[in-house]
Amino acid sequence: MIASFIGFVSTTDSTETSKDKGNETIETTAKPKEETPEEKATREAKEAEEKVVAEQKAKENAEAKAKADAEAKAKAEAKAKEESVPREYKSALKKAEQYAKNMQMSKAGIYDQLTSEYGEKFPAEAAQYAIDNIVFDWKENALKKAQTYAKMMSMSNSAIYEQLISEYGEKFTPEEAQYAIDNLK
Repeated sequence: MIASFIGFVSTTDSTETSKDKGNETIETTAKPKEETPEEKATREAKEAEEKVVAEQKAKENAEAKAKADAEAKAKAEAKAKEESVPREYKSALKKAEQYAKNMQMSKAGIYDQLTSEYGEKFPAEAAQYAIDNIVFDWKENALKKAQTYAKMMSMSNSAIYEQLISEYGEKFTPEEAQYAIDNLK
């Protein structure tokens, strides 16, 4: 048997063609079309842009993960800290918040009330914990006290100021008392 070669040549870009002639298969592959300098530059620019976008996205994802991890850690630490606070300290804080809200007391006045043998009788450490951890607008409390003195007792501004800062009175700071006087109407 004599073998014969029959070839098929394609002019299309990168295509493979197979022809089956009996027991013989002939395959030819066309050479890929050469890339022009403009096409190469466009392709490389697109690849570079895709790389920058991918890197930016990876950076954003890493930052988001780091932020979420930090928030989770802070939450866990806060919870652990809260759980480690003695019951009596928590009670002192709650009582301090009640005095601040309902009676418009100063920090120093609240501390004295919490530790007084005629008041709440909390240990000094529990009262100090309460004062260190209470979040309140003390200037606003001073203003409310000043308004009460002005309305109920018809006191002068200087008498109200002295009552607000007095060691035997409300025990607000001079700054808190001055804010109250400046904002009395």
